[in-house]
Amino acid sequence: MTAIQFAQPHLLWLLLLVPAMIAFYVIRQSKTTASLSMPGLKPFENAGKTYRNYLRHIFFGLRTVTVALLIIVIARPQKTDMFQDISTEGIDIILALDISGSMLARDFKPDRLEASKNVATEFISGRPYDRMGLVVFSGESFTQCPLTTDHAVLINLMRELQSGMIEDGTAIGNGLALAVSRIKDSEAKSKVIILLTDGVNNSGEIAPATAADIAKTYGIRVYTIGVGTMGTAPYPVQTPFGIQYQNMQVEIDEDVLKDIAGKTGGRYFRATDNNKLVQVYGEIDKLEKSKIDVRQFKRKEEKFMLPAMILFALLIIEILGRYTIYKNLT
Repeated sequence: MTAIQFAQPHLLWLLLLVPAMIAFYVIRQSKTTASLSMPGLKPFENAGKTYRNYLRHIFFGLRTVTVALLIIVIARPQKTDMFQDISTEGIDIILALDISGSMLARDFKPDRLEASKNVATEFISGRPYDRMGLVVFSGESFTQCPLTTDHAVLINLMRELQSGMIEDGTAIGNGLALAVSRIKDSEAKSKVIILLTDGVNNSGEIAPATAADIAKTYGIRVYTIGVGTMGTAPYPVQTPFGIQYQNMQVEIDEDVLKDIAGKTGGRYFRATDNNKLVQVYGEIDKLEKSKIDVRQFKRKEEKFMLPAMILFALLIIEILGRYTIYKNLT
């Protein structure tokens, strides 16, 4: 970043002398040229307006500009270039997101899945120095996006997620195990998985406890989030008349999620609405801070030479003009 600054900025107050000089000159000229207006003297009104008079005004203008430039020169204008050396030690984060049919429940606005995608997108945007990836699970699991620093691609892939992309169900163990496999070989000092689900583990070949043990072995912290209101929520149900919403009891495997977080050194959170979900991601963001070192350098370059040269040139012009052209005019 480049900026023009002054080494002695307080001296710029002296520029107030310039309008004072102009005001004084105008007042003095008006008194000097004051005359009595008489009808018989109209033919002689312009008699005194010779080239000498005009040159006198020009020389005053030159002197005014010279004074202003002199003040700027002694205030010492400088060009300041600022440089930043940023070194980061980012965190590798895998988001493991449940996309089962129950994620379409409307106790969140517009539903659990869309709310989770929106909040996760904001979380990704707020961590530009971290590598992040996305694993989704339902009755089975797959990698939507491997670890990447291209957050724009990750966000686009996040937005494309829909329930029904894979077999329905809730395979928490499979989702966690896949997330672990995607991050375990990372060389980052901090490896984190954020697992979000709204149900009970009811499918998959890998038990959640086994997946948690694997994560612990590789030093991966797992933050688990249970989404769903307390009590009942409107779930989508297929009927002969199409999909309708019926209030059903919310069931979340909180004990399993707490066990996963406890084993791996993470934390369990319960999000009961959109605002609470935002707060949960905000809390995780505070717990997992990237290390950023910023060193700032400044380089200053004096810039008074140009106004000084103009000032000198104007002085020469005024001196030569006064003692040559102005002196020879009568």
